[in-house]
Amino acid sequence: MLIVVLIPATILAVAWLLLLGRVIREDWVAAAYSKVYDNFNAIEKLHGKDKKKVEKHAKLKGIASAAARLFLGGNSEKAIQKLSNSNASMQNGNVNGVNLFAMPGYVLQREFEAIGKGSIHKAILKRSHELYGKKHSSQKAKQLLARLLSYAMIGTASAFAFGALIMGMGNVMLGAAVIGVGSVFILVLTYAMYDELSDRVKKRRIAIGKQFPNVVSKLALLVTSGMIMDKAWKITAESREDELYREMRLTSDEIDNLVSPEAAYASFINRCNTKETAKLAAAIMQNMSKGNAEVGRLLKEMAREAWQERRHRAKRDAEKANSKMMIPTMMLFLTILIMLMVPIAMSFSGI
Repeated sequence: MLIVVLIPATILAVAWLLLLGRVIREDWVAAAYSKVYDNFNAIEKLHGKDKKKVEKHAKLKGIASAAARLFLGGNSEKAIQKLSNSNASMQNGNVNGVNLFAMPGYVLQREFEAIGKGSIHKAILKRSHELYGKKHSSQKAKQLLARLLSYAMIGTASAFAFGALIMGMGNVMLGAAVIGVGSVFILVLTYAMYDELSDRVKKRRIAIGKQFPNVVSKLALLVTSGMIMDKAWKITAESREDELYREMRLTSDEIDNLVSPEAAYASFINRCNTKETAKLAAAIMQNMSKGNAEVGRLLKEMAREAWQERRHRAKRDAEKANSKMMIPTMMLFLTILIMLMVPIAMSFSGI
C-alpha cells in the first residue's frame, strides 16, 4: 500500500522538478512581465487610496483631522517605493521577485500546444481581455494557467507524500484520509483560483453598471454647457477612482498618445463589456462630426434611461434580498415555536 502511494507522489514531484529544469529565458520574461504589471496595478491602487485619505483629511480640521490621521494612517510611500524598486530590479534582468513555484506551468504551456492554446486557456484569455485589456491579457492569462498547472502538480504530490509518511508511521487509515482530503483540497483551491477570475469579471460589470448613471449625467452636463467631448470625458474620468472612471482615463490617455478616437473607444467597449458603455461609446463615435447640441441631447436621454434602469435594478435587488430572507426567517420562527411548545408539552406530560 505504501509503495502504491509513493509512486504517484514521486512521479509528480520528479515531473515538476524536470519541468523546472527546462525553464528558459522566454518563461522568465513572461513571468517577470506579469509580475511588473501586477506591481504597477498595486502602485496605482495605493496612489488612489492615498488620494482618498487626503480628501478625507481636507474636510476635517483640528482634533478631528489629527484623529483621522491617527486611525487612517499615513501615506503608502514606503510600500510604493518597495514595489517600484522591485519593478526596476526585474526590468534590469533580476528575476528574484518572480514566483518560482509557478514556473513549470509556463514550460507546460510552451511545450504542449494542447495546453497553451486549449479551451481552458481560451476561457481564461477571454476574461483576462476584459480585466486587463488587449495589451496585457495574453501574459496575464498565461500567468494564471501556469499557476493552476504548477500548483496542482506540486500540491497533489505533497498530499500523497505526507499521506505516505503517516502510513509509514503505522496509521494507514489516517494516511489515506490525508491523501484523499489533501488532493481534493488542492483541486478545489486551484479551481477557486480559476473561478475567482469569473467572479471578478462579474463584480466589475456590476460596479460599472452602478457607476454609469453618474458618469453619463456628468458628461451630459459638461457637454451641454459648451465643453468639447474630449475635455468633458477627461474631467469626468479624473473625478473619481472607481472602475469605470479608470477605464475612461485609459481611453483619454490613448487619445492623448495619438491613438485614433475610433480605436480608443472601441477598446473601451471591449474592456468594459457592458451594454451601457457600448451604447455610450458608439453614440460618441457616431456623433463626432456633429455639434455639442446633438451629442448633449443623446447624453441627456441616455442619462434618463440609466437612472430609470438603476431604480429598476434596485427594486429587483430588494426583491431578491426579501426572498433570500424568507428561509432564515422561517427557521427562526420554527425555533421560537419549538422553544415555546416544548415546555408546554412537558408540563402536560407531567400532569
